[in-house]
Amino acid sequence: MSDKNAASPRKLEAWLEPVADFAALGAHWRSFEAAAAGSFFQSWTWTGCLAEVRFADPWRLRVTADGREIALGLFNRRRAWWGGARLFLGESGDPRWDALFIEENGLLLAREAMADTDAIAAGLAALGRRRVVLSGVDASHLRAVARCGGRVRETRDAPFVDLVAARQREGGFLAGRSANTRYQLRRSARSYAARGDLRLRRAADVAEAEAFLDALAVLHQRSWIGRGKPGAFANPRFLRFHRELIARGHPRGEIDLLRVTAGEEVLGYLYNFVWRGSVAAYQSGFDFAAAGPHEKPGLTAHHLAIEHYAALGAARYDFLAGAARYKTSLADAARPMHWLVIGGWRCRKT
Repeated sequence: MSDKNAASPRKLEAWLEPVADFAALGAHWRSFEAAAAGSFFQSWTWTGCLAEVRFADPWRLRVTADGREIALGLFNRRRAWWGGARLFLGESGDPRWDALFIEENGLLLAREAMADTDAIAAGLAALGRRRVVLSGVDASHLRAVARCGGRVRETRDAPFVDLVAARQREGGFLAGRSANTRYQLRRSARSYAARGDLRLRRAADVAEAEAFLDALAVLHQRSWIGRGKPGAFANPRFLRFHRELIARGHPRGEIDLLRVTAGEEVLGYLYNFVWRGSVAAYQSGFDFAAAGPHEKPGLTAHHLAIEHYAALGAARYDFLAGAARYKTSLADAARPMHWLVIGGWRCRKT
């Protein structure tokens, strides 16, 4: 049965077709996303970024209900080592590109089709017996995939801060944190304030945003290499993609590069996506080496950013998927995201 209480049965139809013209697809996508309920990761700013390079064999999926388009998806088809082909939703299937780590993924759904499992299942059914990879999708996609005999590869919680509740709470954001978190934040802020005023600055233009990204990358790499890991920016495709993404998204107000300073000293940088009242904290780099014994550059930077976006009227500050102590210390709640595989069995539409 549908998740929606429809007054009468709908005629759901779906088509999978190769993409021949990315410019035309981009115009179609932008038009549809204006009336859709998707995340930044489903916007054309992200999906269309270097799409001609990332998607070697692209396919568009369309779903209609009684002739009205209600779902849209972009897949890349990639040959597997066993000779078969797999379809990747919003990803390339090439690990060097997919290190970008898509989240809040899924078919882009019209607002009236939010959480419409039937519409998602109809789209997946149009893929036939192909193997399908769905990364970072929600519970509605999980239910639809269950009809296809698919399996869950991984589930990760994505912690977030409810900024609406923070504004309504007496004492604001801090009043909703644990006593220990409040203590850590206040002690860190006092220590940094001895060096000068704590300030958060948003990059004013693309050139400054790219400069902030470069500085963020240095701090990010220093931290991860110190832990014996390569770091995200060791992959040249990662930096190439994000330079292009900033050029596309910053002028649209969809991307923020933030620098946090204490006086003249830089604590670190935040790289955030801003989309329809929600902020996604995607990447960061902090100067842990210069931090004193009571200074928490990551906690302090995120705290300043949370207060900044709360004052601007944003509804949510989202830490995205992954377990980290600072996320749970600052967050109000979490929602699950799923990494799913359909093994090539045909889906049941209803």
